[in-house]
Amino acid sequence: MNRLRRPAESRKRAPRVRVGPSDRSLTGMAGLAAVAELVDRLGVVEALDERVGPVKRRARGLSGGELLVGLATGQLAGQATLAGLDRLRLDEAGGLLAAVPFAPSRTAARLSGRFGPAALSGLEAMVGVLAGRWLSRLPGQRRTELVAGRPTIDLDSSDVEVYGRKKRGVAYTYEGKKAGRPLLASWARTGLVLAADLLAGDQDVRPRAASLLARALANLPTAVCAPPLVRADSGFFTGELARAAVRAGADFAIAAPRNSALWRAYAAVDENAWTDARDMAGAQLAAAGYAPAGWPPGTYTIIRRVKVPAVEISTDPRSRRRPRSRKTSSPSRSTASPTTPGRSASSSRTSPPTNPRASSPSSTGSAAAPTSRPRSKMSSSAPACATCPRPTRPSTRSGCGRRSWPAGCPRCSSR
Repeated sequence: MNRLRRPAESRKRAPRVRVGPSDRSLTGMAGLAAVAELVDRLGVVEALDERVGPVKRRARGLSGGELLVGLATGQLAGQATLAGLDRLRLDEAGGLLAAVPFAPSRTAARLSGRFGPAALSGLEAMVGVLAGRWLSRLPGQRRTELVAGRPTIDLDSSDVEVYGRKKRGVAYTYEGKKAGRPLLASWARTGLVLAADLLAGDQDVRPRAASLLARALANLPTAVCAPPLVRADSGFFTGELARAAVRAGADFAIAAPRNSALWRAYAAVDENAWTDARDMAGAQLAAAGYAPAGWPPGTYTIIRRVKVPAVEISTDPRSRRRPRSRKTSSPSRSTASPTTPGRSASSSRTSPPTNPRASSPSSTGSAAAPTSRPRSKMSSSAPACATCPRPTRPSTRSGCGRRSWPAGCPRCSSR
């Protein structure tokens, strides 16, 4: 037993750990010092107060600019709700590093409700002012790249799920989630959001797309003189946005929803017209002359097709990668998708391709040009001949369904 005992030095007790109140001079938000330095150098609070204007009668307390900077700082510190401001106020050391004092949550909620349309438009105009100040303080090489290059304006939307029955300005989406739908127009090379809107989850983004683009272009720094590029996903597929981009002197690339017209354009592409895409294994591109009615002259379509394994094709009818086939062809191991009408070469994330001239369903990437009707939607039982009674649901009324058909077919003797 004596051999199993540890040496005397290894039997020393570890130091005791005392649990008690934390040291108020310590903080986990040291990064707020860098945020405060940026706010001071760009004059963010002063620019906000000038553009937004007063949000209360008395001058004491926080101004509108200080309130907004405090809310943004709280989000950078990881707080997702107004109640997080109260947690930040308890951190005395972190509060000393912040650019502005944090407002109590109830005060922030009350003052936020006073921001009307004029204040919100002034807030967006302030973004353009700060973008110009930020650009002028960049290193020379980086500033030259941004000024001389063509700026790409990305339009995108997202659904942010919320909770609570009394939440205003939200609605249920097609997925059954209660959400708001923010629309963002950002300068792609810098990550700066130049314009934004907030819709309910069931509102269409297309009527707002043209005005969102105009406001984003207005907030570009005046030093940027190159013609812009506009890029958007299929949610913004509308001729109004394309015409607005052309009026602004921009080229556009808008992803197109897959409909029958685009499938016909895909089927008309000659097999020799396909070109391998750069930096995309197994992807090919081709140009087609298809343009929707009412779109600007010179619009054309870029189609991309990608080979994928058959195991990656989903059977979900809502999936972008699902089996597609003509009525006279068997399903293949790959599908195709036309995308993105535009005046400039463009690409979008679409489903995999097919070979329009092949007919063997067993070879990889072979099938006729698929239709837009998912195979999972097709009927699994077809009549034996033209005079056979067509199958209907058992719940159809008498005289309107199966019972009104003869018991058998005289041609094929089917029952």
